[in-house]
Amino acid sequence: MDVLWQLQGEPTHATRERYRADRERLVRQPMIALLNEVADSDPRYEDFSVWHYRTNSWWWQHQSAVIRLGRKIEIGLRFSLDGLRVQGAWWYPDPGQVDMFRKAVASEGSGRELSAIVEDVRKKGYDISGDLMKRPPRGYPTNHTRSDLLRHRSLIAARSLGCEEWLHTPEAVDRVLSAAADLDALLMWLVRHVKRAA
Repeated sequence: MDVLWQLQGEPTHATRERYRADRERLVRQPMIALLNEVADSDPRYEDFSVWHYRTNSWWWQHQSAVIRLGRKIEIGLRFSLDGLRVQGAWWYPDPGQVDMFRKAVASEGSGRELSAIVEDVRKKGYDISGDLMKRPPRGYPTNHTRSDLLRHRSLIAARSLGCEEWLHTPEAVDRVLSAAADLDALLMWLVRHVKRAA
C-alpha cells in the first residue's frame, strides 16, 4: 500500500522509476503468487495473466490480473488503494458472440437459468453491469420478459473485497476462491452458451 501511495496522482517518470523495483516486489509479485495459489485449487484456473505496468499512471496505481475460463470469459482481479476488487466478466466479445448470447437469453430454458443466476449473484453483493443498448435489439419483442438481459453486449458482475488485514495474509487466497465460487454459475453459463463464434 505504501508503494501505491507514492504513485498517486500523476507521478513523474523519475518517481515511477524510483519505485519500480519496490512495486514489482511488493505489488506485482504478490499478485502472481496469489494467482498461482488460486490456480493450484482448480485446473480451470491455470490460464492466467498478471499485467505489467504501462506508460499511463493508472497502470502503476492498479495491479490487474485475469483468469481465463473461455473465449472472452474471465475472472478479473484488481488491487489498488481501494483494496482488492473481483469480477466475473464476458466482455470485448468476438464477432458472433453477442448473437449467441441473445439467442441463449431468449430461449426459455437457458434464459430463465441466466436470469436466476444473475439475481443470485446480485443478492451476494455483486454489481451487474456491461455494455448495454438503450432498448432490446431488433428481432426481439420490446416487452420480452428478459429484455434487460437482451440489451447486454457484455456482462460483468463485480464487487470489492476490501483492504482489511486479511489482504496481507494467506486468507486472501480463500477470499478470492470464495468470490470465484460466487461467480462460477454465471461464468459456466457463459462458457456453455457464448462459445467462440466459428
